[in-house]
Amino acid sequence: MVPVHPPVTDPALVASLRDDLVSSAYDVDGVEDVLGPLAAAALHREQALPARRALAAAVAGKPAADRDPRATLATLFLLGEPVPRGALDRALPGTGTAGAERLGLVAAQGTEDDDAVRAVVDLRPYSSVDAVGDARWWLASDLGELATGGRLATDHVLGAGGASLTLAQVTVRNRVGRVLDLGTGCGIQALHAARHAQHVVGTDISHRALSFAGFNAALNLPDGAELDLRHGSMLEPVAGERFDLVVSNPPFVITPHAGAAGRAVADALGDYEYRDGGRAGDDLVRDLVLGVGGVLAPGGTAQLLANWEHRRGEPWTERVGRWLDEAGLDGWIIQREVLDPAEYAETWIRDGGTTPDREPDAWAAAYGAWLDDFASRDVEAVGFGIVTLRRPASGAPTLRRLEEHTGSVRQPLGAHIARSLAGHDWLATRDDDALAAAHLVTAADVTEERYLTPGAADPNVVVLRQGDGLGRGVHASTPLAALVGACDGDLTVGQIVGAIASLFEVPADALAAELLPAVRGLVRDGFLEG
Repeated sequence: MVPVHPPVTDPALVASLRDDLVSSAYDVDGVEDVLGPLAAAALHREQALPARRALAAAVAGKPAADRDPRATLATLFLLGEPVPRGALDRALPGTGTAGAERLGLVAAQGTEDDDAVRAVVDLRPYSSVDAVGDARWWLASDLGELATGGRLATDHVLGAGGASLTLAQVTVRNRVGRVLDLGTGCGIQALHAARHAQHVVGTDISHRALSFAGFNAALNLPDGAELDLRHGSMLEPVAGERFDLVVSNPPFVITPHAGAAGRAVADALGDYEYRDGGRAGDDLVRDLVLGVGGVLAPGGTAQLLANWEHRRGEPWTERVGRWLDEAGLDGWIIQREVLDPAEYAETWIRDGGTTPDREPDAWAAAYGAWLDDFASRDVEAVGFGIVTLRRPASGAPTLRRLEEHTGSVRQPLGAHIARSLAGHDWLATRDDDALAAAHLVTAADVTEERYLTPGAADPNVVVLRQGDGLGRGVHASTPLAALVGACDGDLTVGQIVGAIASLFEVPADALAAELLPAVRGLVRDGFLEG
């Protein structure tokens, strides 16, 4: 067994590697091109067979020196399969196999062209779109289950998974001074933050994760740019400091830690550093919500992914809402998914690479312990969602919003969240008279749906539909739909209400009392813009 160490950050070798990856077209588009659409889609689902077949066909009958560099690098780093040394030398002409070994990326079995080289880490192209724009990098992390064929090590460092992508896309990307990436892992959130912040601090309890984050920063950030990486748990490494933005994909998984259930899971699976926070239930998330305000600058925002328990007889909005009340922060929580206790246990036992086929005893022991732990607290379900918190620039919090939205959203969501927060602030300074005096414009993504009974002259239902962001649909009365249709910036809201009142032959004051609260909701949600 080859010892697995984090990669080494040698500036000259890392620069050479970056040049080689560019010249070899080892990017998302290049890999998908060499794999083909079927194999690329299957690989995204963690199904390797189509990719193995496609890559084998790409190199069939070709000597090592003539192989497609993309096929070589994908075989090595994505599938974890050996490649000939000569093929890797061609794929990385400046770095070579020897340089890749010195960086800690591969282990070679000899010095001849046909000798096998194996990956020690996962190194894959990354592509995403956030509120700043396109991001294209390469990310090093530990080899996953697809490459190793077994469960993950407890100190495993993840690459960019689904949760990481979600957080990157929902984060507000205003230009700011200081950003904290709490629980940085391989550094993906810190890399995104480096594009719109002057200074980025990344913290993690894992020295191994910090090493990967440092390597990824050296590989992807402009020359001279770097991350301020610190070791420690949660907010401890930044106590007393202030940040304009905090992002976190914390170890939020609700894993049994106490009593017999905790011992059973620890014995069966161990504690995964990247996901198991070591606290009972959802206490880690609660503690982070309550504590993060201490490191936020006035007006600063925190965004994190989280799980929370649904306990019998207590709506989740009340329970999680108390966290917001105690934190003294503006808060907007969107629940995106709900799993029952059995589904939740299955998801996270499987996440670490334990399966009922490979390890039936460990699976059964962990599964039962998870169910016992949830039952001890009357947990009926677990919610997953997006938490946005903000320290008021002055005064008391004015935003407290908890909602469920399990439908599709249009990513990146960060710009929409920023606009919604700005809309909330705009409304907070305007009473109804000021709102009536405002010139509003209907957002470009808003459409109107009308539903009529066959033969009817008027619609039964009118829905205002948002194409961007959360894709909300708002049932609108005929007067409200008429108001939204007339908001082109020329007339004030009050003038439009007066014209509609005249058209419908109703008192303008009564119509304003009906429409202005709805207008506030439409501004807050981005249907209307000031």
